[in-house]
Amino acid sequence: MFLLGVLLSFNYLDKTLPKVDDKKFVEILLNEANISNENTFKSLLTSLFKKIKKPAELLFHEYQTPKVLKASKEEEKPKSEEEKPLIYLYNSHQTEEYAPSNFVEFSINPTVMMVDYVLEDVFNKNNYQTIVEERRIKDVLNQNSWNYNYSYVASRTFMEDTYLNNPSLKFFIDVHRDSLEKDRTTVVLNDKSYAKILFLIGLENENYEANLNFTEKINAKIDEKYPGLSKGILKKGGAGVNGVYNQDFSSYTILIEVGGQDNTPNEVLNTALAFAECFMEVIQTEEG
Repeated sequence: MFLLGVLLSFNYLDKTLPKVDDKKFVEILLNEANISNENTFKSLLTSLFKKIKKPAELLFHEYQTPKVLKASKEEEKPKSEEEKPLIYLYNSHQTEEYAPSNFVEFSINPTVMMVDYVLEDVFNKNNYQTIVEERRIKDVLNQNSWNYNYSYVASRTFMEDTYLNNPSLKFFIDVHRDSLEKDRTTVVLNDKSYAKILFLIGLENENYEANLNFTEKINAKIDEKYPGLSKGILKKGGAGVNGVYNQDFSSYTILIEVGGQDNTPNEVLNTALAFAECFMEVIQTEEG
């Protein structure tokens, strides 16, 4: 791929560029369609980094988290209907990574959060105001001396806090990735490679049927427009299984796995754009 080849030709930047987070990385990927030659890509990088006044802003952010799990409602300026957020994107397992490929030369280690930023860009451009959760799950785990198994409890903290301050939120998407081999997480459609999608539904909550119904609509739309992209809906419940996955929070809380650890950023990008398209078509109906 052209972008990877160009990245390799800029190894000299390795000592001068700070570590790039998922959000800035997505800015580069979403501009890839405009890259026609090496000079264009070099100009894009230069322009991107010039916009950042302080290099530290490109580092992984040190986000502050609430000292207590339940935060009080903050005073805020009333939002217009157009400004009220509708979609909340988060990652109970924020550190799940994709294949670094040659981007490792630029200290770019893409995680599942890159999916959030792609979706945020598409949703906002289509007037579906979106919030991406950027506070760190591990901070809540550390504050409470919890192990990794409490990640869903930690993400619930952020969900409740965000909803308290943004009651207009209706759709909640927890983005993960699978851990299977690449041949089981990849599909080629019309000569383009995609990271496969899997939906997960917990059976141990009162919103099970409502969330399943909503997820089935999204999955059916994906099967219609991108046959073979979705691996379907996995239902989990019973002893030794979470069975809730915060889906008791609302009737529109879904968990989606996008690809696996061996999928490339561009495969993930292709899938995120396809999912966004299908998701928006479904919620147009849900929103009336």
